[in-house]
Parts: sequence; structure tokens; C-alpha cells
Amino acid sequence: MRVLVVTNLTPDAAAPQRGRWVQDQIDETRRLGVDVEVFSFPVGKGEYGPATRHIRGLLRRERFDLVHAHYGLAGWCARLAGARPLIVTFHGTDVRHPVVGPMSRLLSRRIDLAAGVSRSLFSPEAGRRGLTRYPGASAVLPCGADLERFQPMPMEPARRELDLDPDGRYLFFPANPERAEKRHDRALAVAEGCGAELLTGGGIDPDLMPLWLNAAGAVIITSDYEGFGLACLEAVACGRPVLSTPVGIAPFVLRGLPGALCAPFDAGAWADAASGVLEDDPPASPEGASRVQALSAEAMAARVVESYSDILRHDGGRRS
Repeated sequence: MRVLVVTNLTPDAAAPQRGRWVQDQIDETRRLGVDVEVFSFPVGKGEYGPATRHIRGLLRRERFDLVHAHYGLAGWCARLAGARPLIVTFHGTDVRHPVVGPMSRLLSRRIDLAAGVSRSLFSPEAGRRGLTRYPGASAVLPCGADLERFQPMPMEPARRELDLDPDGRYLFFPANPERAEKRHDRALAVAEGCGAELLTGGGIDPDLMPLWLNAAGAVIITSDYEGFGLACLEAVACGRPVLSTPVGIAPFVLRGLPGALCAPFDAGAWADAASGVLEDDPPASPEGASRVQALSAEAMAARVVESYSDILRHDGGRRS
């Protein structure tokens, strides 16, 4: 099976971790025997026209069994280039964004399989519409956590390597604070309320992310919405307690775990919960490890390959 993956979830200096989860899925898919070629292009309004032309030329020169695009606008590039069969994985902002969201919902009616990275993308969230489910043409295909990278390690050496105070009270906000939907303001309020220092993601080398998670007393996710919420999964994989709004996969992953909080945001209640976690440092849960394993990059890649096979078996069902 030969697959062309199209994505503009590519890293840059401001967001070096962008798209790492897509690359993890590609790597695992290749390990399962799929021949994957990747066409990756930068973000930016001026990139979509050239990307569409490049994909069109690529499809004329080479034969692919199907095309898999990541993110709605990259999916439109593949669709306009004539890609068929076409799977598009929607990752969150492309569904919830006030401009891109309607375009993604339109696209989802015109492709062979519209995949969301979580069930939440098929429902309204934070007052924003989700994708419509089409029988036989919708799926949930997360990218999953790379469990070779995200594993528990002792807190002290992680802090030492990052030059952090071994006795510090640290909360880790694993997102770019400039992204409004991640609600960095809420995380700051919690940190101030419990006397902790807030460490932030955004410009962190993705290879160092496991260190930052393991160095934190707790991980705090205050988002208005999440497509999947990979940071939550990675934090649990590292055995760290997580405080999260009920977005993406957080309600499933965090349910009943020691020290976890999954609730609508309330600064006072969250500060109390964070303070308790920082003082007690609850142990990692075997149940959390089991949930992470079920959502690993390896397990999710197997689902993707199964979807590829299913599309190719039923290739007559394409929509136009």
C-alpha cells in the first residue's frame, strides 16, 4: 500500500513541536509496512496555492493508493489537486475556528473519510460547532502518544537537567501562551493562587518535552477547547498529575486518577486542588498507564492502517 500524506502542521522557530504528533503517526504507520511519502508545506495564506499545484503534479507523476491529509486547509489543497481516495484528519482548531471551521465542515462532505482526532470534534464545544457524522464516512483517528519518549522518570534529575530548583513548586502549562484558546491567563491565576511558579511550553524542543513534564509538580490544561489533548495523555504517560478542563480526551483519560482534576475552570477550586497535589505528589496510577497504552501512537497507527484498508475495499463509495 502506498500513501501520500499531506500536512502543513510543520515546525518553526516559534512552535518547534508543531506536527510532531503527525510525524509520530507516520513513523508508526511505516513500521506497520505502509509505504508513506510525505508532502509537507509551511503555514501561511500564500502557501496553499503552491501546495495545491505541487500535489497535483505529484499525483500526475506518481501512483498512490490513497491520500491522507492532516488539517482542514491541507485537506482542501489535496481535494482541489484531485486526490482520491482522500482521508482528512481534523485536529481541532480547523474545526472550531470561526473562518476555517465552516470550510472544514464543507470539506468533510466531499471526501472519502472525515476523521476527527477525538469524539469531541463531532460535537459542539465552547459554543463552537463540530463536524457532522456521515455513516460509513466518519471516524475517530487520534495520533497518540509516543511511549518510547514519554515515560516516567524521577523528578530530581529532570529538574537538575533543566536547571530548576529541586524543591520548587512548579506547575507546567504545556502550550504556547500566545494561543488564546489555551487560556494562559487561567493557568497564571491558578499558579498565583497556590504559590507556584508557572512553567510554559510553546518554544520547547519536542525532544525535551518529557523532561519538562517529569520536572513538574503537576500539569495544568486550561483550554477552552482541544481537538484531542495530546499533552494530557503525555503527562499521564509520564506519571504526572493533571488538572484539566473537560476538553478533548481529558474526561476519559483522567477519570478517577489520583490527584487528577477534570472540571470546568474555577480559579479558587483549581488553586486548592493544585496546592494539594504539589504538597502530596500522588503516585502514578496503573489505570492511567493502561489508558495511555490504549491511545499510544503505535495503537492509533494500527487504526489508521485499518481505515486505509477499509477505504480501499470500499472505494466505490466516494462522494463528489
